[in-house]
Amino acid sequence: MRAQAALWLVAFLPFAAAAQDVAPVVPETPPPAPARLQVLVVQQNVLFENSAFGRAAKDRLEAASNALVAENREIEATLEAEERALTEKRKTLPKAQFRALADAFNKKVERIRKEQDTKSRGLTRARDDDRQRFFQAAVPILADLMRESGAAVIIDQSAVVLNLDRIDITAKAIARIDAEIGTGSLSAGPVPPKPEAPPTP
Repeated sequence: MRAQAALWLVAFLPFAAAAQDVAPVVPETPPPAPARLQVLVVQQNVLFENSAFGRAAKDRLEAASNALVAENREIEATLEAEERALTEKRKTLPKAQFRALADAFNKKVERIRKEQDTKSRGLTRARDDDRQRFFQAAVPILADLMRESGAAVIIDQSAVVLNLDRIDITAKAIARIDAEIGTGSLSAGPVPPKPEAPPTP
């Protein structure tokens, strides 16, 4: 029995030695998951101006501005004609009567100037209101993009010195915003004014 055991051990040793030369099989470690972006960048001006909402707001503002410019030119031409007529009357009217007409004309000119300035400021306010309403509607959409990316914050491009393209979500945000709100409601936006001739004195 001992002889047989010795022969079995001798026969086994080469296999044992060979087994020691074989490297152990180690399961492959899966590649690490890509790091989640903690910071995202957006270009606010581009976001507004290139969105469907921003383009529609810009077109409407331009139409209103052009209408106001045309109205101002028409009013200017009318006032110039009135001024020339008033100058001609100066030759025939008594001084006091002419002074009364001139004072009334000057007051009318000042009133019209204030009215037109008010309209111009109204266009500026409407532009700012459109921008504010756009970003109010965009905030929840940007928040969704932030959560989907696992980011902790979104900052404007103007505050960044250097960034990777992959953290700029402006184009992606525009596509998502256009899909969800489109041109939005521009009912609060500027309405082109209707030209009105100034009343005659």
